[in-house]
Amino acid sequence: MASRIPSRYLALVLAPAGRDAVVAQALLKEAGIDMARCVDLADFQQALNDDICMTVVTEEALRSSDLRGIAAHVAGQPPWSDLPFIVLTQRGGGPERNPAAGRLAEILGNVTFLERPFHPTTFVSVARTALKGRQRQYDARAWIEELHEGEERLQTALAAGRLGSWELDMETGVLTTSPACKAVFGRAPEASFTYAELVASIHSDDRPAMEAAVRVTVETGSDYAIEYRSIWPDGSVHWAEIHARLVKDIGTRRSRMVGVSADITERKVGEDRLRRLNETLEERVAERTAELKQAHDAVLAQVDQRECAEEQLRQAQKMEMIGQLTGGVAHDFNNLLMAVLGNLDLLRPRVAADPDAARLIDIASQGAQRGAALTQRLLAFARRQDLQVQPRDMVALVSGMRDLLARSVGSRIELRLDLPSRIAPALMDANQVELALLNLAVNARDAMPDGGPVTIRVDRAEMPPGRDLEPGSYIRLIVRDGGHGMDAATLKKATDPFFTTKEVGKGTGLGLSMIHGLAIQLKGTLRLYSEVGRGTSAELWLPVADGACEAAEEAVPAPAMARPSTPVTPRTILVVDDDVLISMTTVMMIGDLGHRVLEANSGAKALQILGSDEVIDLLVTDYSMPRMTGAELAKSARKLRPGLPILLATGYAELPPGAGIDLPRLAKPYQQEQLRVELAKLLGP
Repeated sequence: MASRIPSRYLALVLAPAGRDAVVAQALLKEAGIDMARCVDLADFQQALNDDICMTVVTEEALRSSDLRGIAAHVAGQPPWSDLPFIVLTQRGGGPERNPAAGRLAEILGNVTFLERPFHPTTFVSVARTALKGRQRQYDARAWIEELHEGEERLQTALAAGRLGSWELDMETGVLTTSPACKAVFGRAPEASFTYAELVASIHSDDRPAMEAAVRVTVETGSDYAIEYRSIWPDGSVHWAEIHARLVKDIGTRRSRMVGVSADITERKVGEDRLRRLNETLEERVAERTAELKQAHDAVLAQVDQRECAEEQLRQAQKMEMIGQLTGGVAHDFNNLLMAVLGNLDLLRPRVAADPDAARLIDIASQGAQRGAALTQRLLAFARRQDLQVQPRDMVALVSGMRDLLARSVGSRIELRLDLPSRIAPALMDANQVELALLNLAVNARDAMPDGGPVTIRVDRAEMPPGRDLEPGSYIRLIVRDGGHGMDAATLKKATDPFFTTKEVGKGTGLGLSMIHGLAIQLKGTLRLYSEVGRGTSAELWLPVADGACEAAEEAVPAPAMARPSTPVTPRTILVVDDDVLISMTTVMMIGDLGHRVLEANSGAKALQILGSDEVIDLLVTDYSMPRMTGAELAKSARKLRPGLPILLATGYAELPPGAGIDLPRLAKPYQQEQLRVELAKLLGP
């Protein structure tokens, strides 16, 4: 309450004469009151508010003035406020001798007239008296606000506790109820609910106890507390809990019961259920034990699922990280192999007369090509190898590999092919799928050191929605062996890169990871099923080619292009690569083919050359270069020379998303003959 009383008291003073204002300020200060002087009546009216403790006004300041604004403020004061006005008069004193003062008394209300000249003590006494009255008003304001806040807190508590309030006048029998109280008895907030209706709604078995409890409270003044059943208008039975106290008004001595009500139907239903459960304690304990066991099993299952999900997430993150690392390593390794293979190609004609040197070059080339094959596996695992995806007949592909598969698995293995006569084509890169099938067959052979059957089956399967693959039709390539199999832990890691169950030196650990990466890149999947002692089944799922014919013809490989004996027309070719070894090798290979070569080690340098008057017939550029990629260079080059042919040579097989350009590509590492063929395609004979 104290916080609502002003920390300082401020009086408004309206006195045209400066001397009156100075005197008033001094005397108010003596009374412990601060002063705010107003320059005119409008300023005075503007400054009036509930925190002003009093006003001191000279009569002449109000004489013949429009006081409607002040009168409106006085009339609009809150009930607790009655602002004191001290009017300093010059003649006649109060209203009995001064009619003008009487007019002011009617307008201002709480007015004290003080005739000038006055003794300072008189003014201080009048001011202090007015201040005490104003302090009592402030106390009343604080009490009113506290009562209002208490009422709000009470209503909040009632609402939070879902309690309804009510009041019954014991003399008139008038019942006043809140909407929440009406709801306890099934009535709408706007519905009528008299005391007679209340009594009539009580269950006939409980009504006598309710009426007796009311009589006891009225006669003895004891608190009223009872629980009874009530019949709602819809006929349903509900329980109500009532608490009340008898209150007598101090002035009128009239009695009334004031209380709260609550719907305790749920509690009563629960108590009744508990009572019935207690009657069958043994059965309840058994049921509860079963529920707890079921809940415990559910929690354990959720924990297992979460641990499985976390492990899958960690595995996916690990695979993604290894894939990025592997792809980068493969790209750099391709650049190194490019330098090796290119220079070996350039060196071979120069030592043709020396058989030993030529044989050494062949051996080195074979080693470098094996390294290139290894990078293809790494790129397959990283899902970055260049795929030539076309609709192909899986049955024809497997049939065409029968002899190769038989020679690869050896005579101790019985090769069984389970192939349909016709089947829909699948979207695949035939060369990569052939490598994958050969890899699976060799794995099956190694799983059976004593020999046995290996079955290769091709069929069509449907994938319903909600699985790990897009719904639709798929062609399955299944390789099944009867070998020693794998346990769950080994099977879980089978597609991890560099994981192998073979002896040291007999496996790279990249076979299954490469096949898994290939399947994902072809929008399919690789599924492994294995059991110790019962063999392993590997299933490669590839999507059916939409809109293709029922049985695609096997693609006929294009004949290898031999290097022509006739000389080519010399052209000017611009080579761009930030790697010095690759750039030098490419320049020498193209020069050896009879062309004039310009060299640039950055995109900016290449654009400088393209912007000159130099004749350029073809641009050969690397993709991955600092500050400007090959794709960005190609776009800028096309702006300078719109018809310029461009060949993109890169160790990455796929351009990243957003490259925004489609160019002929030559995958690193490449040999001179491959380079010659691509140049011939773009430049012509």
